[in-house]
Amino acid sequence: MELNLSSMALTNTQIPCFGIIPTRSLLNPSKSLCLASHHQLPRVSFSVSSPHSLKLMSSRKVIAMAGASSRDLEMSNLTALSPLDGRYWGKVKELASSMSEFGLIYFRVLVEIKWLIKLSNIPEVTEVPSFSKEAQIYLQGIIDGFSMDDALEVKKIERVTNHDVKAVEYFLKQKCESHPEIAKVLEFFHFACTSEDVNNLSHALMLQEALSSVILPAMDELIKSISLMAKNFAYVPMLSRTHGQPASPTTLGKEMAIFAVRLSEERRYLSETKIKGKFAGAVGNYNAHISAYSNIDWPHVAEEFVTSLGLTFNPYVTQIEPHDYMARLFNTISQFNNILIDFDRDIWSYISLGYFKQATGEIGSSTMPHKVNPIDFENSEGNLGKANAELAFLSMKLPISRMQRDLTDSTVLRNMGGALGHSLLAYKSAIQGIGKLQVNEARLKEDLDHTWEVLAEPIQTVMRRYGVPEPYEKLKELTRGRAVNEESIRKFIKGLELPEEAKDQLLKLTPHTYVGAAAALALAVDEAVHLGH
Repeated sequence: MELNLSSMALTNTQIPCFGIIPTRSLLNPSKSLCLASHHQLPRVSFSVSSPHSLKLMSSRKVIAMAGASSRDLEMSNLTALSPLDGRYWGKVKELASSMSEFGLIYFRVLVEIKWLIKLSNIPEVTEVPSFSKEAQIYLQGIIDGFSMDDALEVKKIERVTNHDVKAVEYFLKQKCESHPEIAKVLEFFHFACTSEDVNNLSHALMLQEALSSVILPAMDELIKSISLMAKNFAYVPMLSRTHGQPASPTTLGKEMAIFAVRLSEERRYLSETKIKGKFAGAVGNYNAHISAYSNIDWPHVAEEFVTSLGLTFNPYVTQIEPHDYMARLFNTISQFNNILIDFDRDIWSYISLGYFKQATGEIGSSTMPHKVNPIDFENSEGNLGKANAELAFLSMKLPISRMQRDLTDSTVLRNMGGALGHSLLAYKSAIQGIGKLQVNEARLKEDLDHTWEVLAEPIQTVMRRYGVPEPYEKLKELTRGRAVNEESIRKFIKGLELPEEAKDQLLKLTPHTYVGAAAALALAVDEAVHLGH
């Protein structure tokens, strides 16, 4: 039996939405997130589309000439410090538009423009009149049309300012100085903001986009793949092993269902995580805001602004949003990854036992031609370990910042993409490995045929029901340290002082049929998993 992953492709192209629409109540930190971003990233390709238009190529390299060859790209791969940006780039590149430096700059631009528009809608801020429809379209066009050339211009400005957020502000002033209406209010870009007001929202939007567009769909595809295994193999009996020793039989499908359900629980917890943002100035008190416009309810304005971006508002902050939600989010991904490690190791063990065969056509060993190694599951396990090491560091470090703020989180936050990238690579490797698996039912049958001692459990349980003395001890004497086969088990059953009906039921049991409710549990897996819609 071979799984065809092509039949498991996700058909729902909508970005899943989690949580509720924000309410207008003031200072309400309990609202949950809608991961469906209002701010779709500009469509970017990973190749040069024409001699005159350089699109995003990756977070680690910009090929400066339009005619870049495959050799140029391969040379760049060879010199990449991270394998995510080299060997594995093709499998993780969909994260680049949100989790790269390009993504960070893009969302900074978005936040700065949206804040200027927000100011124009506050009647008390008379210095920024409401923008005309044409001006609003112009500002939105900067967001929608943001390109690699724009990002490069921001980096060029940063080389002069030596300040990344200030470079974005200057970039926007340059973009808008020729527009007669917007040019009058250029100094209200970044009004009353500390850099971290812009940065924390940008990082939140980066995570929001990466989760909703890439990570959660990959988790869903993985869970669906394992769920399909559960249903396809629901009736395939398999010898269990506890402490490495033969134990009561199960079905292969039921063991797969366990992983599908466990993974789906963590996926649900992840989707329910509230991604938070602040916009309260230098130390979280709206000091600058109030000094300029004391008659405005700035906490309420900030809440409206943050929630308009699809984020949950955090009213109690220092200069930074304290990153507790990030720790929660990364810990949840780490637990998902832990469960997948458990799956990878179990599949590895089943392959080792011969319960699964793998599709041939690949070289398993450079010296042993007969080998077909479980490399996909080993690759998945290795990348999960790397991802979890990074996720653990992120979740432990980010919530800690000296007094009202230190800068240690700034450099750390730039590494979120690596943790997500290794996770994504692991998910794809596991899915690829699943697609190669073929059940070796003959090998499964062989093990069951040689382990009739597993029927000691139902026999002694029935003996207890009918009051046969010392059932456990009698079965221990029969099975422990002795070869047990079908003949010896049947002889033992026939010699028991049990009702004939009970004897007949026991005599019908084999290691192949003693699987309890395993098949039913496997077939019901879809009712137990939690996926996006």
